[in-house]
Amino acid sequence: MQLVRVNLGSRAYDIALTTARSDGIGPFVRERLPQSRQALIVCDANTAHHAGGVVGSLQGAGFRTASAAIPAGEKSKNLAEAARLYDALYDLAADRKTAVVAVGGGVVGDLAGFAAATYNRGLPLVMVPTTLLAMVDSSVGGKTGVNHPKGKNLIGAFHQPAGVWIDTAFLDTLPEREFASGLAEVVKYGVILDAAFFEYLEAGTNAIRERDAAAIRHIVERSCRLKADVVEKDEREETGLRAVLNYGHTFAHAFETVGGYNGWLHGEAVAAGMMCASRLAERRGLIAADITERQKTLLTTFALPVSPRREWPIDELIAAMKRDKKAAAGQLRFILPTRLGEVRLFDDIPESQVRAILEAT
Repeated sequence: MQLVRVNLGSRAYDIALTTARSDGIGPFVRERLPQSRQALIVCDANTAHHAGGVVGSLQGAGFRTASAAIPAGEKSKNLAEAARLYDALYDLAADRKTAVVAVGGGVVGDLAGFAAATYNRGLPLVMVPTTLLAMVDSSVGGKTGVNHPKGKNLIGAFHQPAGVWIDTAFLDTLPEREFASGLAEVVKYGVILDAAFFEYLEAGTNAIRERDAAAIRHIVERSCRLKADVVEKDEREETGLRAVLNYGHTFAHAFETVGGYNGWLHGEAVAAGMMCASRLAERRGLIAADITERQKTLLTTFALPVSPRREWPIDELIAAMKRDKKAAAGQLRFILPTRLGEVRLFDDIPESQVRAILEAT
């Protein structure tokens, strides 16, 4: 088992990276939450079979457990489903030491995390991500939340987990499209923080696509370490450093909002969003065309989209971007690459340039 430490003082925690060790989750949680006696395990229809092993291991470690399943899909990230989790916690007679254990992808983690952050003013949270995207991104860093019809993740809270348990064997049965979606966030880390990692991805596309065990463990471990490094320096997005993790996301969240949360997976929207952001950087003279082309080649190799859908009205996309959490007083702000492995926040992007990028794709 490898451990990646997220150093946040009293809120520090470990990310445990394992393979085919679902029996280890109970001892892992018991060590980190020695005073907890019960746990609510949250899953969806796609991860119920994984949740069964987690329940058994937790019970073996002395936890009284209850389970709650939500409908699979992005549309479950809403206040109504959060209320259902509150009901389950009430039925369990949850106290402030009751653990919420999220077994699933980003939707399960975000929703269960939000419930944990807000029930009884905060319960301990353990993340057990089962998708690549959740392993490398949403399970780490403490962001929780639900969607609003007007925008993605508009309602949420920062709530760091007590621990993250990553078992890469969960990826063996992950559908190809879901696996590719996670690779978008992996590529993002190379663009924003680590040019050598990006080059590793370029050289290892075959091993990664074939889900070679060593390659998968490396990309998960490196992605988690890179994100942890950023979160340690800017936990709550107060200095601007953590904003670099939003590369491609201003475009992506608009694609998801206008598409009604049922068009693309999150990673697919991020892939197209990164390409739009890179083209915008290129148009502004920040990078050469070859950096955009290298991203396009890698994302295409991973079977990810590299442009938004034509049927999405550009006016609606821009309106959604202006309401994005990263906007300031309606002013569009974007994370743009200045070279491979480095990005910066720009708050002087005129709407005309954004519109031109969307019209050209």
